[in-house]
Amino acid sequence: MNILVIGGGFAGVWSAAAAARVARDSGTDGHRPQVTLVSDSDDLVIRPRLYERDPGQMSVSLDRVLKPIGVERIRARVTGIDTETNEVIAEVDGEPTVLRYDRLVLAAGSQVMTPDLPGREYLFDVDTIEAADALEQHVRALPEQPTDEGTFNAVVIGAGFTGLEVATELMGRLRELADTKNARARVVLVDRADEVGPQLGAGPRPYITSALDELGIEVRLGATVSEVTGAQVRLADGEVIPASTTVWTVGMLASPLTQMIPGERDAIGRLFVDENLRVPTAPNVYAAGDTAAALVEDGHFAMQSCQYATPSGKFAGHNVAADLLGLEPVAFAPNSYVTCLDLGPAGAVLTTGWDRKIQATGSDAKALKHRINTEWIYPPVDDGETIFEQAHYHFTWSMD
Repeated sequence: MNILVIGGGFAGVWSAAAAARVARDSGTDGHRPQVTLVSDSDDLVIRPRLYERDPGQMSVSLDRVLKPIGVERIRARVTGIDTETNEVIAEVDGEPTVLRYDRLVLAAGSQVMTPDLPGREYLFDVDTIEAADALEQHVRALPEQPTDEGTFNAVVIGAGFTGLEVATELMGRLRELADTKNARARVVLVDRADEVGPQLGAGPRPYITSALDELGIEVRLGATVSEVTGAQVRLADGEVIPASTTVWTVGMLASPLTQMIPGERDAIGRLFVDENLRVPTAPNVYAAGDTAAALVEDGHFAMQSCQYATPSGKFAGHNVAADLLGLEPVAFAPNSYVTCLDLGPAGAVLTTGWDRKIQATGSDAKALKHRINTEWIYPPVDDGETIFEQAHYHFTWSMD
């Protein structure tokens, strides 16, 4: 019996760990599923931290998580999925290879949309560790460039969760660098929406806008970018903003591998799944993380975030192994929705619930964000028992 997990992010790693846990606890000799994870990288990228300094360090070796729990890992790029024959086609060392499965967990994540924008080759993003590190190296090198009006200026396109975290982090970084040259730093946040953080709701918005004002970040709402160069950004209304750094943070799409699974998808390409995270039209396939449109509390769908990737991975992994072993599945029931938005030197804001009631701001929320980013989202390594303990779908960190 083979369980194949596609994806080496949070959802994939925890799917594999949860499936291996059930196999260990409920399988018998000769009737214990083998769990294999397929990823095109050797590392689990700590993606929620890629807006921070030194993003090239934000990863964990997959082998340090998977080997202690007996999960096989194949480094490969998946190019095809055939749900009729239960086969995955992957390139291993450049050679096409067929991987068979009895059950599949698709946890291939998401990717930022590529804009059809003149000058898009000048855009940075923080979608991958390589892209984030490219931005990091660019920012570090700014003091070595001839100082002009736009040297320490940045335009961040998109005022959603990622855009806000990038803009506020950049403001602090650019000011430090500009001070070394007796220059001025400037960050401009651009969004076509009429309000900042439209997905974050009205609750935290006054605090967010106050933080942007405190940091001196300019906002252009109801605005779109028409062209980018290495030295400036032109808006559709004709405004030209001198800037040597432009970061794109708009729009996430589910992995294109979802298109290879028969089934209905939402507007961003995620597969609709049932309460057990199974794809109804492909009964041997489960989806987790950013590839799954999963219902959570009060009829809402899970957001594309680590907050849902980790638990959905644990539930999907449990259920896929339970399916093979004849055990009862468990309905996906993650913890209640929480948002903790980093606002750089202005602190952070913590909200709970889909109505996003503020629970903490400033340094208190910042301390919690730091704990989330540096402790809670990291998987344990080199210790099979601790990994199995945290792979249980009931496991959660206390907010205290």
